Amino acid sequence: MSHRNARTTLHGRLLMVQRYQQGWAKAHIAAAMGVSRKCVHTWIGRFEAEGEAGLLERSSRPHTMPTRTPHALENQIVAWRRRHRCGPEEIAIKLGVSTRTVSRVLVRRGVPYLRDCDPMTGVAIRASKATAVRYERDRPGELVHVDVKKLGKIPDGGGWRAHGRGHGGRGRGIGYDYVHSMVDDHSRLAYSEILPDEKGPTCAAFMIRAADYFATKGIRHIEQVITDNHLSYRRSLAFANAVTELGAKQLFIRPHCPWQNGKAERLNRTLQTEWAYRRPFTSNTHRAAALAPWLEHYNTQRRHSALGGLPPISRL
Repeated sequence: MSHRNARTTLHGRLLMVQRYQQGWAKAHIAAAMGVSRKCVHTWIGRFEAEGEAGLLERSSRPHTMPTRTPHALENQIVAWRRRHRCGPEEIAIKLGVSTRTVSRVLVRRGVPYLRDCDPMTGVAIRASKATAVRYERDRPGELVHVDVKKLGKIPDGGGWRAHGRGHGGRGRGIGYDYVHSMVDDHSRLAYSEILPDEKGPTCAAFMIRAADYFATKGIRHIEQVITDNHLSYRRSLAFANAVTELGAKQLFIRPHCPWQNGKAERLNRTLQTEWAYRRPFTSNTHRAAALAPWLEHYNTQRRHSALGGLPPISRL
């Protein structure tokens, strides 16, 4: 089958050869078929050298690629990805190559995207889904995203992630942690707390503390707060009063459109892959203690692709 930009097919090339054998001039063949003289000359030359097999499609890949990434370096890139489960930018810095090179190598080797992999094992667990539509507010505090992520508590001694699923029902029935988070749309500055529930008063008190944290980083006024349509946000008088106390306007996403609260949803996934499930914790207290140091790293050191490889604090 010819590629989509081909001007001729196998039948058309045979027709060129037949007309040439009948005595047509190459210029007349080119004019009759709407192609260049060079095209006619090429296919006739291939037929004379190789017969009808010379008229078949060929790969346009060059015979030699002197600038291709060395095979040994490709192996290092793939090994680093599988060992540390980090993105192309971090791998590029560690190995001294460009981010684009790392991305191409990972695609060429069939390595799945991090978003499609289990954060503990790196095994692909979901189909790829992405959207090209994105937005960003112009200034810090113009819009903040608020959400809650529910995580199962870890029993003392470690749960199934530490011991495997074959160890019975370790951790079942011991409840959940509710990770409340607020993210600034412009800078991606984030604040999270582990709280016992997601009721309205709890969410309201978290909002006030999160706003105080943002103020210490330079975001002294919050203009809008966007959440999903959970009852603790939609119908809670305490949460509505907290938003009013901040002098902000409350917004809600359209039902069944979680991507409208995408900054918080993305932070939830990052929290899971880089904090909650990055390594097996031996107790719930151990995991909870690791949250604050990770948030400090996220806000001040971790490279953010949407910020040109800089951490959120760089925009403040």
